[in-house]
Amino acid sequence: MEVQLIFQIAGIGIIVAVMNILLSKSGRDEQALMITIAGLVIVLMMLVTKIAQLFETVKTVFEL
Repeated sequence: MEVQLIFQIAGIGIIVAVMNILLSKSGRDEQALMITIAGLVIVLMMLVTKIAQLFETVKTVFEL
């Protein structure tokens, strides 16, 4: 697994957490929820490509 990917996911998590706390403290709970959902979608989109590569590798290894 690439270390860069782990750092990117961690960075996105930290940014989303800080923005969530700031928006929640200022009374904008709906916007904080939208930021959290957007962060989750971004990370999932990054992981989908890696999961697709994993399945292709498994198919190649087992000649399926």
